[in-house]
Amino acid sequence: MKLAHLLPTAAASLALIAASPALADAHMETAQAEAETVLPAGPEGPALWKVSDEDTTIYLFGTVHILPKELQWYDAEIDAALSSSDLVVTELMESPENEAKSQQLAMQMGMLEPGTTLRSLLDEEQTAQYEAALAGLGVPEAAFDPFKPWMASVTLTFLPLMANGYDPASGVDKVIIAKAGDTSKDALETVEFQLGIFDSLPQDEQLKLLMSTVEGVEEVKTMIDTMVDSWIKGDADGLAETMNESMSESPELAEALLYERNANWAEWIDARMDEPGTVFVAVGAGHLAGEMSVQDYLTKYDLTAERIQ
Repeated sequence: MKLAHLLPTAAASLALIAASPALADAHMETAQAEAETVLPAGPEGPALWKVSDEDTTIYLFGTVHILPKELQWYDAEIDAALSSSDLVVTELMESPENEAKSQQLAMQMGMLEPGTTLRSLLDEEQTAQYEAALAGLGVPEAAFDPFKPWMASVTLTFLPLMANGYDPASGVDKVIIAKAGDTSKDALETVEFQLGIFDSLPQDEQLKLLMSTVEGVEEVKTMIDTMVDSWIKGDADGLAETMNESMSESPELAEALLYERNANWAEWIDARMDEPGTVFVAVGAGHLAGEMSVQDYLTKYDLTAERIQ
C-alpha cells in the first residue's frame, strides 16, 4: 500500500482543491463516467452515532467529501437526526464565500517561490515518472510546475476521481448543509489549519508524498470505490481496514491528519455536552472508524457513542 493512499483516506476534506482553477482547467476536457447507486430502504446506510445525556444530544455522522454523481445515500434516519438538531457542525464552514476563500488560500499556500518549478526539485528518474503520470491523465507536463509538491500530490489524487464521475459538488457535507436550511451552523476547523497540515511538511517529505502519489495514481479510484462501498453500507469496520492499510507507511502524517484532529474534536464534543441542545456533527467518515477514532477519544471523557444506524 502506497503512502499516497492516505490522501483519499484522511485528507479528502481538501476536496476544495479539486475545485481550484488549475485543476478545473486540467480536467475540463476529461470525459466523466456517470455512476448511479440506489440506497436500499430501511436501516441500511451510512453509519450514525449518538452521544447524549439528560439535556444534550450530539449526533456523529461520517461523511465523504467527494462522491460519484447521482449516488443516493440520504435516508429517513439521517433526516430525522438532522431535522431535530438546532446546530449543524462540519469540518469547515460550508458557504460560497468560504469555498472561494479556500480556493484562493490553496492557490496561495500551494505555490512555490518564483523562479522554482516543481520538476526542478525532481531528479531525472522522478521527472520521467511524474511526466508519465500526468500524460496518463491527459494533463500537460508543465501544468503543475508552480505547485509545491504537497499541492501537486493532493491534486493528482483527485484528478482520477473526477475523471470517473466523482464530484466535490456531490459531497456529503454540501448535501447536509443544504438539507439543514436555516439551522445554525458552525465549523471545527479553518481552511488555514487544514492546508497548514500539508504546507508544514518538510520539502523532502512533500517530495516523498508526491512520488508515492505518482506511483499509486492508477490505484486511487479503486481504493476510494472500496471506501465508498463500505461507507454507504455502514461498514465502519471495512472502512477502518482500508484506512489501516493506507496509514502504515506514514505514522507521522496519520498522526497529523487523523489522530490529533480526532482528539481535538472529542475535546470539543465533551465541552459542548455542557450546553443543552441537539447538535449534528458531520466529519470525514475516516475519523469515525477504527482505533483512535473520535469515539475512542470520547472514552477519555467518560462519554459513549451509541451506534443508532
